[in-house]
Formats: sequence, structure tokens, C-alpha cells
Amino acid sequence: MAIVVNMPRLSDTMEEGTVAAWLKKVGDKIEEGDILAEIETDKATMEFESFNEGTLLHIGVQEGETTKVDELLAIIGDEGEDISGLLSGGGNASAEETVEPESSSETPAETTDAPAASAALPEGVIVVTMPRLSDTMEEGTVATWLKKVGDTVEEGDILAEIETDKATMEFESFQSGTLLEIGLEVGESAKVDSLLAIIGPAGTDVSGVAANFSASGAPAKEAPKAEAKEAPKAAPAAASAPKKASAPAPTPVTENGRVYVSPLAKKLAEEKGINLTKIQGSGENGRIVKRDVENYEPAASAASAGKFVPSGQEDFDDVDNSQMRKAIAKALTNSKFSAPHYYLSVEFDMENAIAFRAQFNSIPDTKISYNDIVVKACALALKQHPQVNSQWFADKMRLNNHVHVGVAVAVPDGLVVPVVRFANEQTLPQIGAAVRDLAGKARNKKLTPDEMQGSTFTVSNLGMFGIDTFTSIINQPNSAILSVGNIVEKPVVKNGQIVVGNTMKLSLACDHRTVDGATGAQFLQTLKGYIENPVTMLV
Repeated sequence: MAIVVNMPRLSDTMEEGTVAAWLKKVGDKIEEGDILAEIETDKATMEFESFNEGTLLHIGVQEGETTKVDELLAIIGDEGEDISGLLSGGGNASAEETVEPESSSETPAETTDAPAASAALPEGVIVVTMPRLSDTMEEGTVATWLKKVGDTVEEGDILAEIETDKATMEFESFQSGTLLEIGLEVGESAKVDSLLAIIGPAGTDVSGVAANFSASGAPAKEAPKAEAKEAPKAAPAAASAPKKASAPAPTPVTENGRVYVSPLAKKLAEEKGINLTKIQGSGENGRIVKRDVENYEPAASAASAGKFVPSGQEDFDDVDNSQMRKAIAKALTNSKFSAPHYYLSVEFDMENAIAFRAQFNSIPDTKISYNDIVVKACALALKQHPQVNSQWFADKMRLNNHVHVGVAVAVPDGLVVPVVRFANEQTLPQIGAAVRDLAGKARNKKLTPDEMQGSTFTVSNLGMFGIDTFTSIINQPNSAILSVGNIVEKPVVKNGQIVVGNTMKLSLACDHRTVDGATGAQFLQTLKGYIENPVTMLV
């Protein structure tokens, strides 16, 4: 028989849903647990899984369309099955007898499980059923009733707190009237769409409505109740055990080994790694509920940790933002949110660079750093890739023929970027001397505006702080910035053999408006040649 799948209530406040995407199409085979669609609710976009098996025969709501909760979403059945009666409205009865009942237009999600009872409902009486408060919820447990029989209920009032498999959630009434009947007491559980309560005019006799609802429910929804009725035979002995022994009595278990536990309690126990058979349930017929898991205390261990008592107090100091800090915040925020950044990461072999630096520094009165080698290599590579040495302006893109490399320097108040001008024309010792001079001025706040302007590319090096890899924000109007990590000694493969090697990771942040991915990659290939073979920079 074809099964009508209605728009589910995926949140406690959801009244309608929008199909964001169908993950199955008409004609596809559906297994229980398959994700049918992604549905946008008032809170999030959630996956909706099928509780039935068969073939997807009809899609009632297309992608982007919106419909009320419990309106027709899809139809699942046997391949080739005639569903014209369901689509024309003549198949309401068969739809209501299936796992996903079709609701009436006046009382969505609250009278769907009582087709026989609804016909005999006294005027103004509304049957409230167990809601589906999460996409995976199959049954719920009443944690607390916030209204009692005889109370006046207004639309929007919280009727009860319901434990689902994910959380304890408030369930509000969508009708006004008097609470005439409570179908589930605190601690009791029932399947989704089972009788939860009845609301109507004060003084209305609804005893027949409750009885008819139970009698006409689907057999699959009565099975748990029948199973629960068998449990009380063993429950009294189990319940009395705690009074006679210090250890809790075992939780009632059915013949097939099932432990009576609410979905939320079961999930909570799994998260805490607690064996449910060790917990004494306090719910109906010894059922384990959330509070039982939360209050469970295992047997005391030989050494237990004492309760932590903090001796300090919360404290803080407010520091006014300096003008430098404000300027940094403004410039980097503008860059991050206006320039479409992307990142290219590489790892270079540094064996030759280490040997080269050692030889170079053996010359009297000569001292260069790895950062100097990187700055020189970047300058030479930029001459071959002018697109990376470019600048973006609102009305044009400027390809620079000169190379001015900005070097990020950390100072107590923040960060400054002094500029090494015409870096491609300078020797390594000259670059080293220029960087040291500019860094000293930066720390002493002696830099002039001219010494911090005009860069066409930026290098930021945190390797001296032990940072392996990081990404930087582009220093606009530059089109790229290179982030340099430290040199790490580690196993590497050379000529098919694992040997000890030294590598350095670098990350290039590019502005996609001026530098495409392939262009940035080609620049890094050229840079690799210079850094892994620094002697080529002397030619």
C-alpha cells in the first residue's frame, strides 16, 4: 500500500517547511533510514530521513517550494502502484492508515492518528498528539506537565516539557480551551502522533474520545503499550529492592533483552559511558528517564577527586586602543572583507639553503638570515611574474615593473610593514642590513611614513617563533603576501630512501581579483627554484 509522507515538524516552533534539496528522485528505491530531502525550518536546514521502504512514486513539494506541516510531501509505495486516488483526494483514508498520516487542514499534526475518533469528536474538542520535535525523533517522554486537567490553555501556552532523543524541549499549544484529558503521565513515553492530551470546552465529556483514539490506533503504535503492560509483573519486586539493599536493583528487562529507557536518557548514558543495566529507573514500570542518568553515581572508587573550590576571582583590565591598533584593525578588516583571498601552501627542501647560508656567513663581517634569502628570492621571482607584483585599484589594475618588498615587523603596539625598495637589485648583505635598520627604527618608533609606503609585495615570517605554518591577510593594495614558517628537521624521502632532512612551509595568500590560481602556483615554482638552490640568486 502506498504511504503518504507529510511535511514533518522538525522543530518545536515549526509551522511550515521549505524543501531545500531532494536527495531522491521519482523512481528511486528508498530504504528505511535513507535521507529523502533537506528541509529548511524556522531554525535550520535539516536532513529528513525516510521511515519507510519502497519506491518514490511522487514528489508533492518541489525544491524551493514551501508548505505547512503535515501537508503532502511525497508518496512512497510499490513500483508501478496506482496513486491517482491519493493525488485526487480520494485516498485520504488509506493515507491516514499509513505510517506517515495525512493531516486535516484545520488541526495539523494533532488529529492525524485518530481517524475514527475524529468523526465522533464533540464540538470544539481537539486531540493533541505527541509531536515530532526533532528529525530523528520516533518517540517522546513527558518530562513535566506545566498544565493540569481543568486548567485554561491559551494558544502559545507551554503545555509540557518533552524529552526527545536530542534534548528536553518545551511543547506549546496551538489551540485555546480547557485541558480535559492527559494521555501520558510524567515519565511515560509514547510514539510520535500518539495521544498526548485533549483540549476543548470546559465540562465536555471526552472519555469516549480517549478510548476510541486508543482503539483505532495503528497496531505498530500499540505494540509498545502492550509490552509495557507486561512489565509490571516483575516491576514491583525490582522497585522495592532499593529499600532493602544498598546497591540499586537491576532495571526491568524484557524477554528480548530490551531495557526500558527514554530516548534522551539512552543518548545521555551513551555520552557518559554509563551501563544502563546498572541504573534503577524511576519512571513508569521502572523505565529509566533523564534524571536517573543525571543522578546516577557509580560505586565509590579507591581514590576520588575532591570538589574544586576556586580561590581566585574574575578580573580584567581595560586598555584603550592605540592609534596604531585602530589603524591595523581598519586596514586588515577592509582587506579581509573586500579582497577575495585564497591560499596556496608549499613545502621547500632547505638543505642547500642551510649550507649556502653557513658558507656565506663564513665571510668576515658578513651575516645574512634565512629571511634575507626569502626576501631576495621573492624579489627575483616577482620580476618574472608581474601579475603577482600587481596592485588592485577601484578602476584599474597596476602591474609594477619595480619590486618593493614589505617586511612585517612586530612591535609592542602591533605590526608595521617597512619597505625594502628595489629589493631585486640589492645583494643579500644589503637586504640584511636594510631589514635590520628598518626593524630597529620600527621598534624605536622612528620609522618615517615614506619608509612604510609603496610596497608591491609583503613577506611575513613567524619562523623565529617556532610557527610551522600560518596564513596572512593581504596588505592592500598589494595582491599577495607570503607567510613563512620555521625550518623543521624531519624524515624525508630522497632517491627512494628515508633520510633526515630540513624543510620549510610557506603559504601564499592571493587576491583573486588580480592573481589567478595558476599564476600564484607558477610564482611559487619559481620561488622554489631560488630558495632550494640559492646560489642561482648570485648569477
